[in-house]
Amino acid sequence: MKILEDSELINEEDMRRIKQFCLFDDDFMTKCFEGSTECTELVLRIIMDIEDLIVTDVRTQVFVENLLNRSVRLDVLAADSNGRKYNIEIQRQDKGAGRKRARYNSSMIDTNLLKKGEDFARLPETYVIFITENDVLGKEKPVYHINRFIEETGERFDDGSHILYMNGSYRDETPIGKLMHDFSCREPSDMNYEILRDRSRFFKESKEGNLIMSKIMEDLRSESFREGVEMGKIEGKTEGKIEGKIEGMRAAAMRMLTSERFGIEEIAELSGLSVEEVKELSTNKTA
Repeated sequence: MKILEDSELINEEDMRRIKQFCLFDDDFMTKCFEGSTECTELVLRIIMDIEDLIVTDVRTQVFVENLLNRSVRLDVLAADSNGRKYNIEIQRQDKGAGRKRARYNSSMIDTNLLKKGEDFARLPETYVIFITENDVLGKEKPVYHINRFIEETGERFDDGSHILYMNGSYRDETPIGKLMHDFSCREPSDMNYEILRDRSRFFKESKEGNLIMSKIMEDLRSESFREGVEMGKIEGKTEGKIEGKIEGMRAAAMRMLTSERFGIEEIAELSGLSVEEVKELSTNKTA
């Protein structure tokens, strides 16, 4: 029997957070879809309404580098047996699913699909799919298909580029309605689709899955604190060492508040600020 080391023990706060996760939580979704062609295939078959769609490759948290300008990190990047490419983005915050972000993701995917000198005609069809917790476009539709049209004729301008928005608040007994319900579920037993239910149950209810999620949260805490401190050092370097350190603590706390992954007490402990100071930052952030 394996004896868990102190570093492997899961604190109560992490356990509480793990229980509250659903597929609209970016880090939880990433682990559920990581290496799982079955999960990705299920979701794409429903969204695309193609029952025999076969996923041949799936990767999560894919960094697409732009050496001169802004790079992007894609939640899920997948391909099917017909050569179509899919970027699936999960968004709780409406501002994270802006139309120009969808456009930028689409363009960044295209830049990595052709080798030097290869004919443009070889560009595959691409789909950028935002699954949003709220009805971002506000028309009460389950799914919104965005394509280019020729204004003068009304004909489709078929360049092979597509953007879809999924309304995560949509509910009915159709496959899409059931899928959006499953993305919001915190209890695996309430899910409609067995594949998603089993993956969610593994990370929420098994010791191995709990340890994986706890490690991810610990890494996120460390990264948020480190980046926040570095940001504070830059912002406060002209104000002296003490002021710079305080700015670093505040920047770290603000980064963790913005991520919405940590509680007030947890942020206070990690940043070195008092609970009252973190609450004040939180109030200013939402003002």
